[in-house]
Amino acid sequence: MYAVVKTGGKEYRVSKGDLIRVEKLEGKTGDPVELKDVLMVSEEGEVQFGTPLLTHVVIKGEIVQEGKGKKVLTYKMKKRKNYRRFKGHRQTYTYLKVNDIALG
Repeated sequence: MYAVVKTGGKEYRVSKGDLIRVEKLEGKTGDPVELKDVLMVSEEGEVQFGTPLLTHVVIKGEIVQEGKGKKVLTYKMKKRKNYRRFKGHRQTYTYLKVNDIALG
């Protein structure tokens, strides 16, 4: 059994026991999380699609770890004008363990 869930503007294919890295979610390590934006569920070859979401399906999981990604640098420069700008950004993320896919 697997499902396609949308969180943080991205879509993930998850099944029970998966560990996924998603955009930052509210909560602390060990807190339970429910994801309700489920787009599709497949169980024993039977597939259900939402229009656009399945309202009776909930993904239950827990927060395992939180952190930041690698630093991404941006650089602007104009030649012969002595103009240079550096900017950096570190995206925050959450590791989420999927405990159950609850139908109905």
